[in-house]
Amino acid sequence: MSASAAEQTQRGFVGRDTATGEDFCPILGFDHLELYVGNAKQSAAYYCHAFGFECTAVRGLETGERARASCLVEQGDIRLVLTSALTSSHDAARSVRRHGDSVAVIALRVPNAEEAFAAAVSRGARAAAPPAIARDEHGELRHASICLYGDCVLQFMERRAYGGVFGPGFEPAPETPGAAAPASCGLLAVDHVVANVELGRMNEWARFFSRVLGFNQLVHFDDEAISTEYSALMSKVMQDGSGVIKFPINEPAEGRRKSQIEEFLDFHEGPGVQHIACRTEDIVDTVSRLRENGVEFLHVPDTYYDDLEQRVGKIDEPIDRLAELGILADRDEDGYLLQIFTKPVEDRPTLFYEIIERHGARGFGEGNFKSLFVALEREQGLRGNL
Repeated sequence: MSASAAEQTQRGFVGRDTATGEDFCPILGFDHLELYVGNAKQSAAYYCHAFGFECTAVRGLETGERARASCLVEQGDIRLVLTSALTSSHDAARSVRRHGDSVAVIALRVPNAEEAFAAAVSRGARAAAPPAIARDEHGELRHASICLYGDCVLQFMERRAYGGVFGPGFEPAPETPGAAAPASCGLLAVDHVVANVELGRMNEWARFFSRVLGFNQLVHFDDEAISTEYSALMSKVMQDGSGVIKFPINEPAEGRRKSQIEEFLDFHEGPGVQHIACRTEDIVDTVSRLRENGVEFLHVPDTYYDDLEQRVGKIDEPIDRLAELGILADRDEDGYLLQIFTKPVEDRPTLFYEIIERHGARGFGEGNFKSLFVALEREQGLRGNL
């Protein structure tokens, strides 16, 4: 479903008040995502081995930190901070006990963190952490946070006066003698971050992004667009005016059986980030490398590829290679995209990843929703949760 003409006219603005025209919350891009995990060191080893990230910085007892341990892993412009608690009273310990490994912080880079925070709070956001300055010999890092869905927070990061490896408290990761450097899998940037929220809360959070951050609605999918014989969901995609920052928001819809959104909400014990979409310029090579590293993906029936070119038009990649790897294709008025979804990357059926390659398309693969939902339901059935 394409965005309306009225929505398209707003794409040139960033954080702009539709009534006054005030540019109140300019955003430079995704800065990082912080995951609270059971064991930061082991999680970093997994992301480096399986997804091709490189551990570039660490924080913990060896750097003077007494409450938490963190590993920064990077690939392209993607930065994940994997944090575990060193004490049972730390937020990370409580989060892991309730949610399992999950996204705790979505950090956006902004020109001025204090101004972004003030603008958001004045428009109704609930403060999570007031503006603060962290300093070391490399300069100062300014940040502030507001509350998002569930226990997740949105952090504003201002880096113009900081030149260190990542932030105060972090030091370059030590080299391990004899260890081979991880091979990149070609992941370049965060494309979008998807949240699951409770029934009846999707519109509330869409209004939040519009009112508090000046985002506009790119597209809305109803339960007729995303449904199977058994279950359904509804979704709205909110984006900043530049189109760089995109936050799809899903909620369950009534169905004969439990939907994937309800399964997530049950095992995550509340709303939160369902999946992170990472962009690549060569999805065939990226997925080939990920599969070699042991990453598991959802499987769609082979019949999906029988009339693929008739459904989506001419694409550059060979259909037989896409079929071999399980990569999906879709087209909108701006071009086509290729995408694939991993299985959950932890014991709970919660967080997973999407790999996406865009050839002009700005959509999210609406033509693939049916096939993906069937694949997800098949996995739910194997877990006894459908």
